Amino acid sequence: MTGESRKLDPTILREYDIRGIVGETLTALDVGAIGRVFGAIMAERGLSTVCVGRDGRESSPELAENLAAALAASGMEVWDIGRGPTPMLYFSTFELKADAGMMITGSHNPPEYNGVKMVLEGKSFFGEAIQDLGARSAAGVFSKGGGTILCKDVEDAYVERLARDFTPGRELAIAWDPGNGATGDVVEKLIKRLPGRHEVINQVIDGTFPAHHPDPTVEKNLAQIKELVAARKCDLGIAFDGDGDRIGLVDDKGRVIWGDQLMVLLAREVLAGRPGATIIADVKASQVLFDEVGRAGGRPLMWKTGHSLIKSKMAEEKAPLAGEMSGHIFFADRYYGFDDAIYAAIRLLSILTQTDEPLSAMVDRLPKMVNTPELRFPCPEERKFAVAEEIKARLAKDPGAQVHTMDGVRVNTPDGWWLLRASNTQAVLVARCEAKDQAGLDRLKAALVDQLRQSGIAPPDFG
Repeated sequence: MTGESRKLDPTILREYDIRGIVGETLTALDVGAIGRVFGAIMAERGLSTVCVGRDGRESSPELAENLAAALAASGMEVWDIGRGPTPMLYFSTFELKADAGMMITGSHNPPEYNGVKMVLEGKSFFGEAIQDLGARSAAGVFSKGGGTILCKDVEDAYVERLARDFTPGRELAIAWDPGNGATGDVVEKLIKRLPGRHEVINQVIDGTFPAHHPDPTVEKNLAQIKELVAARKCDLGIAFDGDGDRIGLVDDKGRVIWGDQLMVLLAREVLAGRPGATIIADVKASQVLFDEVGRAGGRPLMWKTGHSLIKSKMAEEKAPLAGEMSGHIFFADRYYGFDDAIYAAIRLLSILTQTDEPLSAMVDRLPKMVNTPELRFPCPEERKFAVAEEIKARLAKDPGAQVHTMDGVRVNTPDGWWLLRASNTQAVLVARCEAKDQAGLDRLKAALVDQLRQSGIAPPDFG
């Protein structure tokens, strides 16, 4: 059915979700149009039930209200689960057996951002589907019907499900930092069900994020939890991003544990019960992770960066575990296969309760490499993918180069590897290098810089 069209700002139609600046590139009317189109897509498939959730941003209540109303106007039965983390929205679609789910969230972005994450029939709604949604909105392809909106409280059921997979043992002292994000209430309820000592900061949900930016994968945002771990002599510190699908970790010595290091520990535990299973990690992950998965009897698989892409590959490969350097951890082992930072924390805590060994000692036993952090640096939107293709073409002429090209270029050399890929969500290039020693790392960085300069791009500051 055709109705009043609405052209959406093309910059909000991202690869994995819809995201923009509220009042500028994304408005309540835009979200209403998104809901009407999504409802029409559901109607075409004969679907009718959809869960709607929202994070703690100040703009989220109005956007969620518009979204629910638009879905109902499309004939859908809307189940409003209220405020909470994105993984709780995913959980609600399984718990309530809903056909779809839509989450109003700005994720780890600054307070002025917001957006929509979507799942349809248990799968991520992303990529070409989002572009098609934008085209349908511009064409006014909507449906009409007399739907309903019902409130469904799933928070207690979600907390119960999280706690179910905790394995008691040694009691731990744990520092928690929800970062004033959407996990605050869930964490408060969860720790009442867990043994040990719990120290919590920034648990009050506040969409202005007064304590720090809601991205725990940037080390400066972990300063408070590092201080808390030291002051209260905790065994570890756990932090979450603004909508609870990415985890940040600090060990008992106050050191950051990155996503690929965490994945090694989780993979070993999963593989003990599922020998030979496929474990997936993105192209930014350390070679140590892939080597350790193989050493533990698993099948390591490198894949493209992006939570929707990882989830799709995970389902295809029937992999019980996957993860990204960005802190998205996906469990299909005893869980649903979506990225849930709080559930990942429960699984890590269950490993630690079964040993007297501190987290720092586990990490210290991993092979030592020297590497750069994930480096993100500006590149014009129209050039970012072309630069990666230009470098790929030049390296194809080098018979000695070993290059993975599934997502940008990851180049293996005797020193280690370097990576360059275009971000799917921002006008930036992303780079990382890893080597066995500093001299090797310097050579890798020089090779990367040379390739960037050949394409006329200013190299990143390696610090």
